[in-house]
Amino acid sequence: MGRKLLLEKAHVEGIRYYDTYRKNGGYDAAEKALKMSPADIVEEVKKSGLRGRGGAGFPTGMKWSFLAKPEGVPRYLVCNADESEPGTFKDRYLMEFIPHLLIEGLLISSFALGSNRTYIYIRGEYAWIVDILEQAIAEANQAGFLGKNILGAGFDCQIYVQRGAGAYICGEETALIESLEGKRGNPRIKPPFPAIKGLWDCPTVVNNVETLAAIVPIMNIGAEEYAKIGIGKSTGTKLISACGNINKPGVYEIDMTISVEEFIYSDEYCGGIPNGKRLKACIPGGSSVPILPANLLLTTAKGEKRMMTYESLADGGFPTGSMLGSGGFIVLDEDQCIVKNTYTLARFYRHESCGQCSPCREGTGWMEKILHNIETGKGKMSDIDLLWDIQRKIEGNTICPLGDAAAWPVAAAIRHFRDEFEWHVLHPEEAQKRNFGLAHYADPLGVSVA
Repeated sequence: MGRKLLLEKAHVEGIRYYDTYRKNGGYDAAEKALKMSPADIVEEVKKSGLRGRGGAGFPTGMKWSFLAKPEGVPRYLVCNADESEPGTFKDRYLMEFIPHLLIEGLLISSFALGSNRTYIYIRGEYAWIVDILEQAIAEANQAGFLGKNILGAGFDCQIYVQRGAGAYICGEETALIESLEGKRGNPRIKPPFPAIKGLWDCPTVVNNVETLAAIVPIMNIGAEEYAKIGIGKSTGTKLISACGNINKPGVYEIDMTISVEEFIYSDEYCGGIPNGKRLKACIPGGSSVPILPANLLLTTAKGEKRMMTYESLADGGFPTGSMLGSGGFIVLDEDQCIVKNTYTLARFYRHESCGQCSPCREGTGWMEKILHNIETGKGKMSDIDLLWDIQRKIEGNTICPLGDAAAWPVAAAIRHFRDEFEWHVLHPEEAQKRNFGLAHYADPLGVSVA
């Protein structure tokens, strides 16, 4: 059984409320942290090896240390709760069931960064969670963990919740800042980075919900203890949102020492694939990371077991690997159509493109149209190469990573499942009636169908 740091008490009755949270060791980490110096807290977070849990996996302590500290200028901490990546729902779970963990993490992080006004930018569709967070903030204020001179440490901090309006692009930190300022959510050109000029042109740190919640166990058990969990640079625990063709979808906290095979097939986690179906493919880190066929998902191209870590999932680069990303783990069985799946994602990215950069504004629309043609039996053989060409011209040519996020799923689908695309073009009528099924490369190597 893996170690649980974030969800350990998520199912204690009443943990959503301050009194129960406090009785179960809540805000102990905050009391400990407010007796330390801010620089010491940043050092602890660096030593813990905590990496950003929102997708990029950038070392959190290092990100904090980049924050500019000019005299007389306020600094801001912003929590990115704009969880809009298809397949990802871990932050929602944390905020809904154990909101005080996030509030405590925000308090410690605000103290470490010198932010007296801290914002939670939450996705518009999470309307009911806004009420939960507002209540938690009110309780923390009443208990003296927010407001003026917290615990007599001479530190003031207030947390504000700001609702988005349902734009995926506002999950990108600079678009989020623009939206928070009341403007249209268009990403900014970097540099300058938010750590120097962020919210209202002041130094700003933007971190994901799970990243900020993880600060609490780091303070409680100590950075060295936290760094012992996991493998290599993948320290601590990670929340995985598992969905798709599995027996037990849900949010799982793993300690990054388990293999992908164990995660999919063991009863402790996903519990295998329903109806004795076979594994065809998986998108391991949210919709924007490359899809992997079964044989490359369970073992790397070198023939080693693939583990649920940042490094192992990226092993082999994009030709034979993927990314852990935000942990949105989508499993596809033998009955799923890769062309339809890719078309669905392309449609999403076309809809969510902010239209600021031409390659993404035009390219996402072209990819959607071409994939729609192939899926509905109107495709040509030349379309497959055209798709490859378009995604290549989007990737790396946009202000923000939405262009890459739209290009990668298309590239990986063609790279690993080209014969399925060709089958759709060559057998348009048959493709309308049945799915391609498993090809030789999607045969799981040595996996017993239990």
